[in-house]
Amino acid sequence: MSQASRPVSPGTRPPGAADDAAASRYIRKLFTDVAGRYDLLNHVLSFQVDRYWRRATARKFRATLDRPEARVLDLCCGTADLTIALARGSRASIISSDFCHPMLTQAREKLERQKIAPLGAEADALQLPFADETFDLVACSFGFRNLANYRAGLREILRVLKRGGEVGILEFGTPRGFPLGPLYSFYFHRIVPTAGEWISGVKGAYSYLTRSVDRFPEPEQLETWMREAGYAEVSRREMTGGIAVLYCGTRAAQ
Repeated sequence: MSQASRPVSPGTRPPGAADDAAASRYIRKLFTDVAGRYDLLNHVLSFQVDRYWRRATARKFRATLDRPEARVLDLCCGTADLTIALARGSRASIISSDFCHPMLTQAREKLERQKIAPLGAEADALQLPFADETFDLVACSFGFRNLANYRAGLREILRVLKRGGEVGILEFGTPRGFPLGPLYSFYFHRIVPTAGEWISGVKGAYSYLTRSVDRFPEPEQLETWMREAGYAEVSRREMTGGIAVLYCGTRAAQ
């Protein structure tokens, strides 16, 4: 979908969701339904490349993760794959947060198996139960797209960031150019929904995935919203030809 034709959505809008509250309810139920197969789906459908994207995100913020006094939030953590990438070699304190209880349960069990002391918080990303200026880093992998209101989510992240703190939002993008663009579009729109439904056993779960990516703002739009929310040093890094994009920013020190 071209930038000109892509709708600029205030947030995710699943089928039948007329407002933010309905969208949130849909997302919570969807991820409750797929929690047991979520890891398998991610790794199979991405051919394991999602692991590389998360490791690359952790490398980007290594200076913060190396600080023993730093506090880090993995927002919309899902089953904690990003937490594990961030924790590898880290000296920082990391909290994993998600508003879907079954996903957070999976996350805690996985972290325990990885010998990582789980610090979990069941919380809505739009109403975080943390004080202002709590974290040195807020990172999110493939969860921001599911927020009912993107601009409100950016403001809430900024609120809990310390001055000088960093944000990293890893999300799906839309690769351009030949042959990757057409090949990826065919795989993502034709193969992924069918394979995802077959593996998860949840009808429509991965049709939502493709629609949510198609509706997500263009990179330039999201960067504009980040600047308008008050972020400085806004930038992005495209990975694997633009299939994934890491959006970065900081909260001004003053």
